[in-house]
Amino acid sequence: MISVKEALRDSKAEVIVVDNGSKDQSCKMIKDRFAWVRLIENEQNIGLSRANNQGANQAKGEYVCFLNPDIVVGSRTFSSLLDRAKRLPNLGILGPRLIDGKGRFLNDSKRNIPSPLTSLQRLLGVNFGSVKNYYAKHIPSEKNGYVDVLSGSFLLIKKKAFDLINGFDEDFFLCCEDIDLCYRMKKKGFQNYYIGDTVAIHYRAESIGRNEVYVKQFYNAMRIFYKKHFQSNWLFDVLISIAIQMVASILRLQKRIKKSNSINQYYLISEDARLKQKLKAILSQKIKKISRERLTNLGDQNIEIIFDNNFIAFDDIIDCMQKNKNNRITYKIRPQGSDYIVGSDFNDGKGEVIWL
Repeated sequence: MISVKEALRDSKAEVIVVDNGSKDQSCKMIKDRFAWVRLIENEQNIGLSRANNQGANQAKGEYVCFLNPDIVVGSRTFSSLLDRAKRLPNLGILGPRLIDGKGRFLNDSKRNIPSPLTSLQRLLGVNFGSVKNYYAKHIPSEKNGYVDVLSGSFLLIKKKAFDLINGFDEDFFLCCEDIDLCYRMKKKGFQNYYIGDTVAIHYRAESIGRNEVYVKQFYNAMRIFYKKHFQSNWLFDVLISIAIQMVASILRLQKRIKKSNSINQYYLISEDARLKQKLKAILSQKIKKISRERLTNLGDQNIEIIFDNNFIAFDDIIDCMQKNKNNRITYKIRPQGSDYIVGSDFNDGKGEVIWL
């Protein structure tokens, strides 16, 4: 939310937050720290599609942007995308390049329409020859182009087009609502665009854990998608069921053995001496201050870089993460004015919040 506030500093945009029955202090935090936000508080989890439609129904702008709570944007992310949207012909949906908490490109940023065989190919991790890949690899990650499907974590949509296709299909409770929306947009004759030269961070699994439960939810949602858009096939349904159980078992095993690397050295980009001392006490390790210019050639040990957003802008943080992505480097961010640091070491696991 802090990065969104910064990016909208000179904008007349409205921000609507829909909370799906959170049991923590999320709503209180919004009211206390972001009083300018319009907050919709649902008493229970009504599903992502229905919640998105709730927010969109109250939106008054020419464009509506759907944003997951685990997205971090730069100061010009929205203005850049809006400028592009106004110049693109026959616009339906537009989405940026997304990177994970370690600065690595997320393939979900751009995808093809998942035919039944494409989906089975992705689930099993095999190649069926001429079957189209699940991800839109024909477009380089840093380029722009037409795509079938964009990530539902960050969608910029022309409001008239969104209303014309009646918004999100509320039969999709959690997964595949973005695939269905993008597909229906194309069937109505609109074009979806991937904008690879504009970047945002998506911690990806902070709002939902990517585990065996998620896999089952995703492919059960895909069943709804296939019944809606493709001819029903009982054999495919049986194969999907078997594959789901196989993948779920693999993920359970991975969960047992997956662990973060032991950090050999922490680096802090900040001029806040008190923050350095707090981190030293919490992490029980020496903290070295470093400038963004010296982030290269830090050796082959496991390191973690902590960005203090009071000192370094989100644009520079995103730039640093992309330029210095390495399996041995992890990142945390202290948002401006906050008493915590946040980050994610895995793109398929829950993120981490460390209170200061």
